[in-house]
Amino acid sequence: MKLHIGPHVISANSPVYIIAEMSGNHHGSLEKAMQIVHAAKESGANAIKLQTYRADTITLNSEKPDFLIPENDPWHYKHNLFALYEEAFTPWEWHAPLFQEARAIGLDIFSSPFDISAVDFLETLDCPAYKIASPEITDIPLLRRVSRTKKPVIMSTGLAEIHDIELALSTLSDEGCTQIGLLKCTASYPAPPETMNLHTIPDMASRFGCVVGLSDHTLGIGVPVAAVALGAKIIEKHFVLSADDDTVDSFFSLDPVAFSQMVLEVRKVEKALGTVSYDVPGSSPQKFKARRSLYVAKSIESGEVFTPDHIKSVRPSWGLHPKFYDDVIGKRAAVTLEMGDRLSMDCIDG
Repeated sequence: MKLHIGPHVISANSPVYIIAEMSGNHHGSLEKAMQIVHAAKESGANAIKLQTYRADTITLNSEKPDFLIPENDPWHYKHNLFALYEEAFTPWEWHAPLFQEARAIGLDIFSSPFDISAVDFLETLDCPAYKIASPEITDIPLLRRVSRTKKPVIMSTGLAEIHDIELALSTLSDEGCTQIGLLKCTASYPAPPETMNLHTIPDMASRFGCVVGLSDHTLGIGVPVAAVALGAKIIEKHFVLSADDDTVDSFFSLDPVAFSQMVLEVRKVEKALGTVSYDVPGSSPQKFKARRSLYVAKSIESGEVFTPDHIKSVRPSWGLHPKFYDDVIGKRAAVTLEMGDRLSMDCIDG
C-alpha cells in the first residue's frame, strides 16, 4: 500500500515521512503559528499537522465529574476538558493562511479533524490528507466522512485495541479509502519508553498490510530513531518553537534544534539500513589487505620439507589462502624462498 501526500509517496520502500505536530503549541498566537510552520520546514519536516476542532465540538462545558481533569493528569491545571480545549484549539480562521504559507514554502500541511464539521471545513481548503487521532479511532461516523473524501488517512492507535483497529480499517475500506497508514502510539504524555513496545510496528505492517509508523510522545529522539530501524515509514512528533515556551504540549515536544537532530539521525538510519547484502563494501582489492594469508616465516631451500616453522598465517592477504595450511605442511619446496615471500601453489613441489 502507498500513500500520496503532496509530492511525497509513502511506502515500505520510501524515505521516512516526518510530520511536525503543531497542536496547541502556537499558544494562541497566529504569528507564532506561522513561525512554527517555517521552523518545521527548516528543521527538515516533510509536513506540518494541525488539529481542527473547537471546544464545543470536542466536549461539553460541564462541571460534572466525567468532564473534570484528574489530579494525576499533566493538564489538571485547566480543571475541566472544555477549558483545556479552549486554550489548545487552533482557530478555524487561521487555517487558510497557515495552509497558504506552508504550501508557499513547499511544506505539506494537513490536519486531524475531531468531528464531521471539521472535515467539511477542511475540504474547503483542499486538505490533502487526514490524521485520525487515537481517541477518534472508534468514531465510526467520523471515519466514514473522512473516507468519502478519497484522501489518504493516517490513524494513531494509542487508545485502540486490536478489534478497534480492525473495525476502523474495515470502515475506511468499505467506504472506498485505499490509502491508509497506521501509527503505533502510546497515549501517555510524556510516554515512558518501557510502554512503547516498538516491536509492534513490524507486526502491524505484516498483520494489516498498511504503511506503518510512530506517533511519538516520549522525551528525546531515541525512540523514533529506533522505530525507523524497525520499519516505521512515518514519524510524527510534537513541535514547539522554543524549549523555553510554556505551551499546552511543550513539555513533551521537540524544539527546532532537537527536531533537526532527530531528522538527521533518521536519515542516517535510512542509509544504514540499506539492502540485504553480504558483499564487502568498496571495490578496490586493497579492501582485502587486512585479511590473512600464508607467508614464508623462515627461509627454506628448494627440496626442503615445509614445517610449521616455515609458514605462518599473517596479514596481508596476498599469499596462499590459510585453508591450505595443513596441505602445505610436509610438502617440499619447489624453489628457494626467503622470509616474507608470498606462498603460492607454484612454490610447492607436487
